Amino acid sequence: MAAQERLQKILANAGLGSRRACEELIRQGRVAVNGQAAHLGQSADPQHDQIALDGKPVRVRRKHTYIALYKPVGVVSTARDPAGRRTVVELVPSEARLYPVGRLDMMSEGLVLLTDDGELALRLTHPRYGHAKEYKIRLAGLVADEAVAQWRRGVLLEDGQTAPAEVAILRRETNSTWLRVVMYEGRNRQIRRVVELLGHSVLKLIRTRIGPVGLGHMKPGEWRHLTAQEKEDAGVS
Repeated sequence: MAAQERLQKILANAGLGSRRACEELIRQGRVAVNGQAAHLGQSADPQHDQIALDGKPVRVRRKHTYIALYKPVGVVSTARDPAGRRTVVELVPSEARLYPVGRLDMMSEGLVLLTDDGELALRLTHPRYGHAKEYKIRLAGLVADEAVAQWRRGVLLEDGQTAPAEVAILRRETNSTWLRVVMYEGRNRQIRRVVELLGHSVLKLIRTRIGPVGLGHMKPGEWRHLTAQEKEDAGVS
């Protein structure tokens, strides 16, 4: 019996992007199955059907690459950058076509995952899987307990109310405060926008964990392969 899978999953497993990005490739008419234009919702057997992107055969990998990278400040979290800035993909030598999972803005640092497995990207970023992202943040000024409590409850941004977050003061210094923040959502520049709303500014932002994968003792620019246990805990094999 043929092993049918959703076409966007096959494309994601071939390292062509997240499932959402692969759905867009199908929607644009760039994908064909057995010589016929594909459509959203279509399934195929990657071992027997001929699947092509822009007329070129799609090779489905059975062995994927999973990398944990400490992104330094000044590096962009994309596979390529039109402005010519250094990207996270350029920091990791690999024959696989990697792309980042869990983006950070250019001035933030910390954990970014790189993979050619769309299944991992889905499991670590979709809210239904409940994977948390943890940050260590240094803010300008002394942060009041009420501001911390407000962040924990959720604050109203221009794109809606934020979900409750785990926020703890690690230490207060002369003119700054270190916080530990754990969130289960990830809007664009969400932490910086919340901090601004609370009357402070970010001096340093480090992501220390994505789901079961932690930064550990890595330093900026260093990277490692995910362990078998981390992959299992993320729900991929």
